[in-house]
Order: sequence, then structure tokens, then C-alpha cells
Amino acid sequence: MQRRDDIRNIAIIAHVDHGKTTLVNQLLKQSDTLPEHIQIADRAMDSNAIERERGITILSKNTAVKYKNTTINILDTPGHADFGGEVERIMHMVDGALLLVDAYEGTMPQTRFVLKKALEAGVKPIVVINKIDRPGARPAEVLDEVLELFIELGASDDQLEFPVVYASALNGTSSYEDDPAKQEQTMAPVFETICKNIPAPVDNSDESLQFQITMLDWDDYVGRIGVGRIYRGKVKVGDNITVMKIDGTKQNFRVTKLFGYFGLNRNEIQEAKAGDIIAISGINDIFVGETIASAEDAEALPPLHIDPPTLQMNFVANDSPFAGKEGTQVTPKKLEDRLIKQTRTDVSLKVESTDQINSWTVSGRGELHLSILVEELRREGFEMQLSRPKVIYREIDGQMCEPFEAVQVDTPDQYVGSVIDSISQRKGEMKNMESTGNGQTRLEFLVPSRGLIGYNNEFMSQTAGYGILNHTFEKYGPVIKNWAPGRRNGALVSINQGPSTTYSLQSVEERGQLFIGAGVEVYEGMIVGQSSRERDIAVNVTKGKNLTNTRAAGKDHAAAIKTPKTLTLEEAIEFLNDDEYCEVTPQSIRLRKKILNTNERKKADKKRDKD
Repeated sequence: MQRRDDIRNIAIIAHVDHGKTTLVNQLLKQSDTLPEHIQIADRAMDSNAIERERGITILSKNTAVKYKNTTINILDTPGHADFGGEVERIMHMVDGALLLVDAYEGTMPQTRFVLKKALEAGVKPIVVINKIDRPGARPAEVLDEVLELFIELGASDDQLEFPVVYASALNGTSSYEDDPAKQEQTMAPVFETICKNIPAPVDNSDESLQFQITMLDWDDYVGRIGVGRIYRGKVKVGDNITVMKIDGTKQNFRVTKLFGYFGLNRNEIQEAKAGDIIAISGINDIFVGETIASAEDAEALPPLHIDPPTLQMNFVANDSPFAGKEGTQVTPKKLEDRLIKQTRTDVSLKVESTDQINSWTVSGRGELHLSILVEELRREGFEMQLSRPKVIYREIDGQMCEPFEAVQVDTPDQYVGSVIDSISQRKGEMKNMESTGNGQTRLEFLVPSRGLIGYNNEFMSQTAGYGILNHTFEKYGPVIKNWAPGRRNGALVSINQGPSTTYSLQSVEERGQLFIGAGVEVYEGMIVGQSSRERDIAVNVTKGKNLTNTRAAGKDHAAAIKTPKTLTLEEAIEFLNDDEYCEVTPQSIRLRKKILNTNERKKADKKRDKD
């Protein structure tokens, strides 16, 4: 079998913040790819504004570097399980996976998730123990953890014989030994390990064309662009070829442009062949998973398997009293079109109409997945309202089941008791508990996904901000009955409209935690804080102090209130109960009751209590 020794295709996979994007930066810098005068920005592959702000990779990126006589196509993948759809697709494009593991943290929930996807795809693994110079690094123990994880996930004998490199991506050093003092000022060991161990793609370019769309891109000049790998054959600009649609139909089209990747650029090319990762344009309604093949010998590749969504929430056109004041995209039609457009590039997302006017159910892989979408929309000028997230139930073998997640908690020892207690109340089952040294304990649980909705805030309070919580989808299991998790405290709800005043907020803050300060425009039914009691409390936050000519004896005191708690988008979504919406605009995040009128809401509450 003839192979293309001039090329290697590899994905970089890891848990969040273990250094994938930083490693890609170093490989770009130290390869024979970019001119010496070119300066590479920090985390150059994270080009999306939200990615750079949050320090996470959301969308898979591909680049190519030149090392000696070999072109190495590198695909940087997300580390968070909510973007697992990206990881799954990428595994179909590569022959190997470089697994990056933090030398201090070791294997984490997302390490397990991304490695499982790589092993299922049958790719050749390489392990890089990163941050070898980090204080407290324990490379030997971490390598044992990695080996145990490979065995636990059912790796083949060939996959268990993985090569290991030790590195500090931040410093651009690496070596074959786990002693930090023996790190070399080069990434050559990483390059050499890739070239030696990752299989070169098969060169069957003399056969008929097969090319599968794995990612989608967009260009203002040429429209939609399909990105993927050529599995066999070759393609040239001007060729007439066939798209094998997901629904089984075929569509002929002419290739108008081809693009290859080199460094940080997408360059126009004239032809490509088996083993190349390229982008192709010429057809506007192409979708992920579809096969492009020779017109005279069209044969579809197997469809890409993507784990289905596990969480959903309703996106509703904004109808609050402040609707249309801050956004530019405010009509229901524009919101619907934008949501449908998102499904064309995000295979893990599903959008369906509901029986409610101007409302759509959007299903995704988790809270982060959906909140990132909301953040993108608000930055584009959209206004919308969001319902409380709900897990998606499935009937399996005649039994109704719900999603469960593997949860890993790293916390200082003094908070272990409260964490175990709170997760137990959320129906979590402890699987393991061990001391990791330095006064830290690692806890592992199996928890129903609905028990984790809104838990992050409580967890951070319990551990005084020192705890680390990671979770990833594990399985579907029988529904836990007679249990309805949710917020324990009620809300402080405004009874009128107008600007809030310090005078009124002073009396209200005794009843709970405020979310707004003075001078904020509110409306009736808007949530202005969290009640200290279980039930909602209707409050007046717009009342002013009556002015008189009588001056009180003694010294005047400046009115002051405590600093209100400003909710992030994720915190606002987590706060929601079933009778509430989160109103999102380009400038504001507000919480409100679905029924704004105070009297009507009281009647509805009484009726619900009777039922």
C-alpha cells in the first residue's frame, strides 16, 4: 500500500486549559512555516473574540506546519465536553491524536471524553505531558494515570504502545525525559515523534474522488465553504463533481475554488489529492457529513455519528416593556433565521418551533454550549428571552431515561463535607474519594444532569472560590422520580416601573441579595434580587424619599446600599425557575417573571399551589 510520506494529519486533544492552543503556537514558531520576521500573537488559533476572552477553544481550527520535508496538518480541538461535536468530527479527518495532559492536574473529565472519541475512531495516539516545569508537577504519576485511562477506555494493544514526550509549551521546550532540568530549548522531540509514529495517509489518488465535509466556513466573496479531508482520488478547480446529500439525493456542481492551509493562512490552490485537508467552494447549501464524489462513480462515505443534545431551552422573541430599546435585530423572523443558520455549522445544535408564538426550542450539549450561542447573538444586536434549561429525556427499551454526568471535584479538605452533602441532595452518587496532597481532595460522582443546572454558583460559594468542578456526559439512566431540583430561594420582584432609588433599595436589601443598584430602569415583574425566603417577595424599588422643610436633629448621613451582585449570562440562566425568563439584549441581562402583572401572577401562583 503506497503512502504519502510528505504529509501527516493529527488532532490535538486535551482537557480545558491544559495548553493545546499554546502548544500549536510553539509548533508554528519553531517549524519551517513562517518567515522569521512574522510575530505570532498569543493563542493565535483562538481567533474568535469570545474564545480569547474566556481562554477556551470553541471551534475547531486547522493549520499546517512544515517540518523538514513533511507537512503536518494540525487540528486544534475544543477541550470542553459541550463542544464535543467538534471533537467527534475532527477524528474522522486525522490519522493520529496528540493527547496533552497537565503534569500537575493529570487526567480530568474532559481528558477522558476527548480520548474516548480518539480511541473509538481508531487513531494512533501520542501523549505529551505538558507544563513539566509547573510547581508540584508529578509527571511519573500522571503518566500512570494516563495509562490506566487508556486501559479503562478499552484501548487496543497498538494504541497502548503510545510514545511520550515531556514539554513546557509556554517556554517552547521539550524532551523525552521527565526531568524538568533536561528540557531542551526546542520542540523537535514533538515534531520527530509525530513524523515517526503517526501513519502517513494512503496515496490512492488514482481512484475515484471521495471527500467528506467535516466543518463549514464562510467567505463573503465565495459563500459557504466545506472543509474536510480527501479520502481518495483528487480534485481540481473546474471539475464537475457530485454532492451525496444526507437525505440520499445527489446534486452536481462545478468546483469554483479550492483552498489549502499553511501557517495561519488559507491559500487558494489549483488541485489536491488523497490525504490533503482542504476547503472547497461552489455550492451554497452543502452540510456537514455530506460526501463529495466523482460524478461518474459517486459513492457516499458513512455518515458522521454525533452524540445527540442533552439540554434544551426556549428562545423567545423579546416582549418585555424594554423590548427594542437596545438591539438592532429584534423581530421574531430575524431571530428564527439566525437560529436556523447556526444549525448549518453547529451539528450538535437543534432548533424546533413550539406551540407558543415566537418561541423556539433550542437543544444543545450543555449550559456552556447554549450560553456561548446566546453571547454570539447579543453581540450581533439580537434581543431575546430565555427559559430555564431542561434536560432531554429519552425512552430506552421501554423505560424513560435521563442523562447522567461524571463529575470530578478538586477542593481544599475543609470543604469536602459541604460539597458531598450538596451533591448528595442533588441525587449524586459518590464513586471515588482520594487525597491528592497539599490539603486537596479529589471527589468523583455520578450525578443526574438536571441536578447540575444552577449548581456552579452554589459550589463556588461552598468552596470560597477554591474548588474546581468538571463534568462530562456519561450515560442515560432511569429517571429519578419524585424529585424536582431548583432554586431554593424566591425572587425579589418589582411591582412598578421607573428608575430605582437608593432610598427604596435600602429597605429592600434587608429582604435578600440585590441584583441592581440605584438609578437602574426597572419594570413591573422584573426580578431585582434573590429573596432570603423560599417564596417570592413583591417590592417597590422606585419609591423616593418624601421631602419636607423639617430638618432632623443631628448629623445627616449619606444614604448607602451594599454592592449589588452583578450576574453573568451563565449565572442568570442558572438562577431561573420555570416561571421566569432571562431577557438578553446587547447591553443588558435582566431577569423577569413570565407573568409581569403582580395581581395576575398572584392568582396564577395560588392556582398552581392548589393543583
